[in-house]
Amino acid sequence: MDFRILLWDKSNMEKKRLAIARQVPTFDLYGEQGAQRPDFWVHCETIAARSSTYQWEIGLHRHERLFQLLYIRNGAGDALFGGRAVTLAPPCIVVMPPGISHGYRFSRDVEGFVITVVVDQLRLIAELHKRPQDWLAAPQVLSPEGEDGGYIDATIVRIAEEFEARRTGRNDLIDAYITTVLMLIGRRAAPQLSDVGKDARQLRVETLKELIGRHFREHLPAAHYAQRLNLSPTHLNRIVRDVTGASVHDLIMARVIDEARRALVFTPSSIQQIADNLGFSDAAYFSRCFRNRTGQTPGAFRRSERQKLSVA
Repeated sequence: MDFRILLWDKSNMEKKRLAIARQVPTFDLYGEQGAQRPDFWVHCETIAARSSTYQWEIGLHRHERLFQLLYIRNGAGDALFGGRAVTLAPPCIVVMPPGISHGYRFSRDVEGFVITVVVDQLRLIAELHKRPQDWLAAPQVLSPEGEDGGYIDATIVRIAEEFEARRTGRNDLIDAYITTVLMLIGRRAAPQLSDVGKDARQLRVETLKELIGRHFREHLPAAHYAQRLNLSPTHLNRIVRDVTGASVHDLIMARVIDEARRALVFTPSSIQQIADNLGFSDAAYFSRCFRNRTGQTPGAFRRSERQKLSVA
């Protein structure tokens, strides 16, 4: 059967998809069927280099142990995910987890990259099969925009350069770059999750933590954050307790104390200066709060931690 015909005959797509579901080949990379366990963990090439070999049309196939990112910078394309057809308009990123039948057609002027990762070699995707609710566990087409979009573009280009150059530290850098790209595009994918259930609650808590990170020095009340999230204070506290076991106030104070710990260990600032920087009008009150949360005074904590660092 000609899979290219299947790919673009959208009117008969569902009927034909059911008829050939068991015939979709499984590849390690495009067209490379039945390969042995690969001796690489990541591969990067241009979309044009791979798709031109197949006359710019790649029929339905799937990868059982490979996770792929396609980044289209210019040109155009179409994709088929199972029985769903999607238009690919640049700039866009296609997230393709293992085991999903997919195919592509690209314009001849397409510019971009395809990054392929062995699933058990990257921590972020190593156990996707245990997290079916994870946004990475389903095909996604996302448009990187704004400041993050520019950074994603530059990072993917850097991945391609590092892959080709094979310099010292290449694997660690590529690992870090891919993780960075996934985390950044995840910020765009996460709001598309259902607002029902644990995933939505976790998303709200992450948003709350971001807000706290920007405003913790102001010691704003829980009601302020609830208003920012369009929730009542009671509802927000309930969500936070369900997810973290703590209250909104606990999260705020935890962020304050984390910053205090950092300043005590890594800066020469006096305790009064640290208290002022963290929004405390009284150093004595800061010391009490710190001791209540850590079991030590700021001075005792500073001495013990610096001693540990000097010994190390």
